[in-house]
Amino acid sequence: MLWVKAAHIIFVIFLMAGLFMMPRFFVYHHQCPVGSDEDRKWIEREDRLRRIILNPALMIVWIFGLMLAFNGDYWHEGWFIAKFLLVFALSGYHGWMIGYAKKLARGERPLTEKRLRMLNEIPGIAAAIIVILVVVRP
Repeated sequence: MLWVKAAHIIFVIFLMAGLFMMPRFFVYHHQCPVGSDEDRKWIEREDRLRRIILNPALMIVWIFGLMLAFNGDYWHEGWFIAKFLLVFALSGYHGWMIGYAKKLARGERPLTEKRLRMLNEIPGIAAAIIVILVVVRP
């Protein structure tokens, strides 16, 4: 299971990198005129980040994470349930980002740049709490 654990950690890093990058891409995307050449470039960048990094990393994190959970039989431990719920919430955040990227591609700008910068903090806060839960196991 050490290989599974190592792969899980590696893909968590990829996932977190993508979760940090996408909202930053949104901030830059907001600054360009709708329909411009720059707008099309940001749409393509966001799509590539989703297809190449975010979606595959999320799937692999879930597969390896569930393998580790079943192998360790953590389903009755409070720290694991809290971690599981946070990972589930981060998966929802991922889904929201994909939906928001589609809105940007349609020319919609429902959130302000300031709000996007604040939303960019969600993965960092979740990651800090998850690491504490896994290491300390309160």
